[in-house]
Amino acid sequence: MSNITLNCFVVDDSSIQRLAIVKMIESHPNLKLKGEFSNAVETETALKEQSIDLIFLDIKMPILSGFDLLDDISDKPGVIFITGQTKYAVKAFDYAAIDYLQKPIKKDRFLYSVERALLAQKMKTEMVEDRGEFIFVKSNLKKRKVYLKELKYIQALGDYVKLITDEDNLIVLSTMKSFENSLPAEDFLRIHKSYIVNLKRVEKFNSKAVELGNEVLPLSRNRKSDLVEALSQF
Repeated sequence: MSNITLNCFVVDDSSIQRLAIVKMIESHPNLKLKGEFSNAVETETALKEQSIDLIFLDIKMPILSGFDLLDDISDKPGVIFITGQTKYAVKAFDYAAIDYLQKPIKKDRFLYSVERALLAQKMKTEMVEDRGEFIFVKSNLKKRKVYLKELKYIQALGDYVKLITDEDNLIVLSTMKSFENSLPAEDFLRIHKSYIVNLKRVEKFNSKAVELGNEVLPLSRNRKSDLVEALSQF
């Protein structure tokens, strides 16, 4: 895995702890430090400006915890939690954490975590090449990976959205607008206030409906021209 480089952030309100992790990162051939922060607020701003593969993230911090930070960002990088308390371990893995390091961090344990992060990145790259892009969603209290080419359409259900895929249906807490923003605009289109479709799965349409195999979805009158234009790219 020597050809993989992970761009990293270190987030910890302890300057001594940050320095220790920074030194270990800088001495590792597969890691590149892109920023260090003492709080989650600054980190959230920086994540909007830089593409990061891995965060070494403290859990207990003033104002916003490490968990709060992850709740606030949609495009989540890999996470290795760092904390002095073991009571957060179970919750940490609810966030699909790569690993959980206890302070003070030992070098061999740090290296083991990095190997796990590199393996996760390698697997992610291979899966993208094999099955295409994907997103993570939280459904039934679990993080689920959804491959975009297998996602047929999305239906509004009040405060939730329903994802219809080739394999199953998932219920996700989200607004349609928010979920729409998480999808690539060139592949997905809102055709009705209650429906977003995968354009590559559209087989037929008329002025009132869109067909995806055996599924027939309503088409809003003011969305037909958008649909025609979007489908012209394929």
